[in-house]
Amino acid sequence: MEEDVAIMGFDDASPPVKANRLAWNERAAINLRDATGYYAVDRFRAGEDLLMEIESHELGDVAGKRVLHLQCHLGLEALCLARRGAIVTGLDFSETAIEGARALAAEMGLAATFTWGNVYDARAVIEGQFDIVFVSWGSLNWLPDIWSWGEVVAALLAPGGYLYLIDQHPYLAMMKEIDNEPRPFFAWRTSPETPIVTDMPTSYNNDPTPLVHARLHEWDHPLSDIIGSVMDAGLHLHFFREHELIPWRRLSTMVPVTDRLFRLPASAVPMPLSFSLKASKP
Repeated sequence: MEEDVAIMGFDDASPPVKANRLAWNERAAINLRDATGYYAVDRFRAGEDLLMEIESHELGDVAGKRVLHLQCHLGLEALCLARRGAIVTGLDFSETAIEGARALAAEMGLAATFTWGNVYDARAVIEGQFDIVFVSWGSLNWLPDIWSWGEVVAALLAPGGYLYLIDQHPYLAMMKEIDNEPRPFFAWRTSPETPIVTDMPTSYNNDPTPLVHARLHEWDHPLSDIIGSVMDAGLHLHFFREHELIPWRRLSTMVPVTDRLFRLPASAVPMPLSFSLKASKP
């Protein structure tokens, strides 16, 4: 029997989520075009595995595993997992992103299922349970309620299955560059009712196309809440790691480590840029 989850997060009718969905539909179309190569869509088409070194190492062998990628955007990471032999499902609240992911899967002849829906509704719109719930880069800041998210993840996992999460570090999320120096600027914890509101005239992928839906609503969650939501949902923490790498130039002073990973320059005071964790369902 499927587990019931009491969802306290915002649904698609809430103004911030509705605005974000419009914004992400517009951005997904630009990102799918990938005129700047930011998403490496053509490299994926040529057969390149786009998983970053950190998650590739920490995930290990996924062959034959039932994997659910929550907030999968264009589905590129999910499809790379499918290439590795995983039985993949992806979920995203942007219809444009899901349509693009389905098209890429068909084009590349990869077996993967992509479902449109709000992450808080995942248990209602996706059947079955999974060996791995995969949540990656740039996901948690779009969640109004991190505690309900933990319950959703637990309900989606099969007994013995695990969550693998990798994302921007909350410490970095607080920062804004002032006089070329990163300084704490944004609240370290935001409530569902008080998102951080920003207006971005173009997409973050360096495409100059002007955006109609420029306004974004984001939420910051401290590590105590992120880890707490997982543990409160009954998952057992296997590891928590912090990293000095991130796959985008979050600060202008960052320098490339590879063609897809960045770090602070050697002259800067070191700080955590990302984190990863693994937590299993008994």
